[in-house]
Amino acid sequence: MRIGTLISKDSGSTLATVHRCDGVLERMRGLLWRPKLAQGQGLLIAPCNSVHTIGMRYAIDVVFLNREGRVLKVFPAVKPLRFAAARGARQVIELAAGEAARLGLAPCRMVLWEETLAA
Repeated sequence: MRIGTLISKDSGSTLATVHRCDGVLERMRGLLWRPKLAQGQGLLIAPCNSVHTIGMRYAIDVVFLNREGRVLKVFPAVKPLRFAAARGARQVIELAAGEAARLGLAPCRMVLWEETLAA
């Protein structure tokens, strides 16, 4: 798993510290059996166009991005035992419930992930 920052392409400001899952097993696991995300933390899964919260114990915000990092769809506070998907999505960011709104993540906003550390 790699660690990086989620950056707003509009302002260049850092939005969150994000772990990136791009291996098959990492993507399958996602947030399962992990502690609840704190404010300013997230998980980026790529490639990915759908997620589920089966086995989760808490709600999460789910933000779908296209290949270029444009926000396509935001599902706020997705409760356990739910599914979410977005046509055309290539990546998904999972955040603590309420974080997408706090960070201003909305459709058409552009973000990018920049690697900072390897875990």
